[in-house]
Amino acid sequence: MKYVSKSVLESAHIAKNFLDNLKPQPRATVVALSGDLGSGKTTFAQAVGKILGVAENMHSPTFVIEKIYDINFKNFRRLIHIDAYRLESESELLHLGWQDLTKESENLILIEWPENVQEIIPKDAKIIRFKFIDETTREISYD
Repeated sequence: MKYVSKSVLESAHIAKNFLDNLKPQPRATVVALSGDLGSGKTTFAQAVGKILGVAENMHSPTFVIEKIYDINFKNFRRLIHIDAYRLESESELLHLGWQDLTKESENLILIEWPENVQEIIPKDAKIIRFKFIDETTREISYD
């Protein structure tokens, strides 16, 4: 599916459509948010959080790398938002407990900058691609 978003509200509708079609897996569901700086990855993650009932303001976890939120959506109980922008290797993600996080079927993991840890991203991860078009327009696509 390929969408063009011209606003935060339109991106939220795209996020809702994605979530409506998301099915829990036998292990964690990993969603790789891929795209250049400013292409809408964090805005999309924030929309997902809001739809899933995250009350606090979700900032990009660039400096803390990972934030975990309690949710109650389908069979998911935790939304884990990871920003791999500052990571230089997969081993850094392993130190954050990646193996344990991905074993739990109740975890929905959104990871920005998956390119930086490509070797550790599961082969069955959902990939959402973001493209900056102009100041208000983004292209968002996923299979």
